[in-house]
Amino acid sequence: MPEAYIVSTLRTAGGRKGGRLAGWHPADLAAAILDATVDRAGVDPAAIDDVIMGCVGQAGEQSAHVGRNAVLASKLPQSVPAVTIDRQCGSSQQSIHFAAQAVMSGTQDLVIAAGVESMTRVPMGLPTTLPMQNGMGTPWPESIQQRFGVPMFSQFVGAGMIAAKYGFSREELDRFALTSHEKAIAAIEADAFADEIVAVEIDAPEGGREQHVVDEGIRFDASYDSISSVKLLDPNGVISAANASQICDGASAVLIASAAAVKAHGLTPLARIHNLTVTAGDPVVMLEEPLYATDKALARAGLGIGDVDLFEVNEAFAPVPLAWLRHTGADPARLNVNGGAIALGHPLGASGSKLMATLVHALHRRGGRYGLQTMCEGGGIANVTIVERL
Repeated sequence: MPEAYIVSTLRTAGGRKGGRLAGWHPADLAAAILDATVDRAGVDPAAIDDVIMGCVGQAGEQSAHVGRNAVLASKLPQSVPAVTIDRQCGSSQQSIHFAAQAVMSGTQDLVIAAGVESMTRVPMGLPTTLPMQNGMGTPWPESIQQRFGVPMFSQFVGAGMIAAKYGFSREELDRFALTSHEKAIAAIEADAFADEIVAVEIDAPEGGREQHVVDEGIRFDASYDSISSVKLLDPNGVISAANASQICDGASAVLIASAAAVKAHGLTPLARIHNLTVTAGDPVVMLEEPLYATDKALARAGLGIGDVDLFEVNEAFAPVPLAWLRHTGADPARLNVNGGAIALGHPLGASGSKLMATLVHALHRRGGRYGLQTMCEGGGIANVTIVERL
């Protein structure tokens, strides 16, 4: 089967809700990352066969096909097509899968897998809540409600169910959250994100313009006491905003090339796609599926958990990576080595390709061979992507 190679992968630094990226229209933010991705690879923008854009909140400024609008706002010629997809939090990880599959099938040679989410300008859940508030019904018909015994599906409920199932205390979750911030701080101090972050221009607080290059969600003064003092979402539970991912604005992209394109354009591959897996399970618990998807991916790839050098497991809620560690027996020192979404933010549709940028560049910095990325997703779905550093 033909190979698929990652030849460029970049992201913006995250912006907090109402923060440093709030002034960017999401199509413009996505355009900035598309431009940077082709520039970094040194590819003629006209050579791009397709753009696959992940986005969850497809309403308002992210409606009417934000992927195509990003192309039109970029320096890519209007002849470059695009598609916008929604696999919830795994949208842009699925973009990577679709792009790689297109290349491996031989139907395309250069495809950008990308994602964007402005959670400031398009609040989380808007495509669902707005119709409900206007009498247009819910996405879940009575048949689904009766089958699963719930009126709706909630990631917050699912996170609490995982914590209860595995017996995680609030202290365990809060200490994991603190570790996420500590790793992110160490990464900033070591300039570990230098090769993956694209600077974008923003208005400076004191006037003028400046470059946004540092993830805004990192709490450099984080402590266990400050994290543990945050109010619980459910007084009887263990989940708080501090041990869950942060609302975030951001964009990211991965340029995937065929062997023929690598040769024709003189490209330097960063990594090879080694395995693409997606599975689905319980939509009520919802967030547990990465555990079982990882099992399947490793078996299909012919690898053991100890063969993988680095893992990116999205920190949607602290119980998810903690349950994943317990289930897989993975070395915690290899997990989210530069911090995760609890510290860096989770820009929904952009998180999949964002994590891939971090994973690939971390493999190069650390000299690792294999990296595995997985993401819990709405509906009880999970993607797993295994890459090999080149």
